[in-house]
Amino acid sequence: MTLHDSYDPNNIFAKIIKGEMPSIKVYEDEVALAFMDVFPQSEGHTLVIPKLVQARNLLDMPSDYLGQYMLKVQKVTRAVEKALTPDGLMVSQFNGAPAGQTVYHLHFHIIPRWEDKPLGRHAEGGMAKPEELEPIAEKIRAAL
Repeated sequence: MTLHDSYDPNNIFAKIIKGEMPSIKVYEDEVALAFMDVFPQSEGHTLVIPKLVQARNLLDMPSDYLGQYMLKVQKVTRAVEKALTPDGLMVSQFNGAPAGQTVYHLHFHIIPRWEDKPLGRHAEGGMAKPEELEPIAEKIRAAL
């Protein structure tokens, strides 16, 4: 996929926004939706996606919407830190397949890091079960 292909309104994140696919939600408002990554690289790996815009990546995001969205990314990142007290936090975003993007709806990864725990590989780990993710999500929700 190139950087500037057309947006697919049937991508999995669009389906999550529409309620057509399940997710373990952490935060939602009119601007953004945050939920647990089902292929976590680390405990607490959370995704934040914009709602109401069809942006495949950061380059497609309308400038007038970007600030509101980034404030939500920051809000969720702070909640992840408060809930899980990691040694560090990685906030990342991929643009195009060669950069590692696998879902073509703009999203930021919030990945807690601990000095003594290795980081899993992006999109290559095993799928987590909802019962594993829900207690972590609850901690993050409580920290909001």
